[in-house]
Amino acid sequence: MMRYVARVLLPLTLLFYIAYEAWLKLGHDSLCSAEGCRLAGELLKFDSIYLDFMGMASVSVIALLGFLSIKRRDMEVLFFIVLYSSIAFESVMIGYQVAVNPEPCLFCMGVYGGLLSIALLSNRGYFAYALPVIASIFLAFGDLAIAKNESLIQGDGIYLVHSERCPHCKRVKKYFADHGIEYRGLSVNSPTVRFLVKGLGIDEIPVMIKKEGGKMEIVRGDIPIIASFSSPAKSEEKGGDMLTVPTRVSDIYADPSEAGCSISPLESSSCSEDEGVPPLR
Repeated sequence: MMRYVARVLLPLTLLFYIAYEAWLKLGHDSLCSAEGCRLAGELLKFDSIYLDFMGMASVSVIALLGFLSIKRRDMEVLFFIVLYSSIAFESVMIGYQVAVNPEPCLFCMGVYGGLLSIALLSNRGYFAYALPVIASIFLAFGDLAIAKNESLIQGDGIYLVHSERCPHCKRVKKYFADHGIEYRGLSVNSPTVRFLVKGLGIDEIPVMIKKEGGKMEIVRGDIPIIASFSSPAKSEEKGGDMLTVPTRVSDIYADPSEAGCSISPLESSSCSEDEGVPPLR
């Protein structure tokens, strides 16, 4: 009886759960209203409802093979292959989602919990063997420096992309401190910050992002940043280090004539912590 419940009734219940979510999405609704659910959908290359259809197909196969496996040994092997393949797929999805999103998708967690319940009740021995594999997937995502799916520039103000070891950055921060300029620091130690700056086509720091109303001003390099406060005309003489970007990110270009610290260890840079920084002219 337990085998019938675990291999047939539970998969059918999970199938109904996923089908209900797909039906709600067709009506622009969802079982989960958490921010993590919406952000999880943004990570997919396709509409999230197609992932529900894939889940329904997978769980249907699990239910069919589970029913056949009760009397046929060869079907039992196929049942566990499909079941644990689905668990591995969902483990990767959940692991990446937890690493990227501020909170996991509750619907996905429900599907994952359902698959684990089927596996545990179907055969506890196999489940015990699979636990180290499942745990290793989550540990791998925990070790990777993955950019978060979040907004870094949330309100008006000055944001400084910097590094604690960068002498050019230290110079800008000292200038800000001496002149009482408030700013929010964005450390390149964060993969999310590196992803943001690299996406703008900029390879060196410091970078200042000044947001005011509907416009953003991007200034790269310690000399242009300081000059934008002391003498704005100097930054124009540098050949466009300071740019006003009302809408298009593609309007941003890095001027290689101004030395800075590379944000990637694979890229050459004239920056060194022990290297002196030339004084302002």
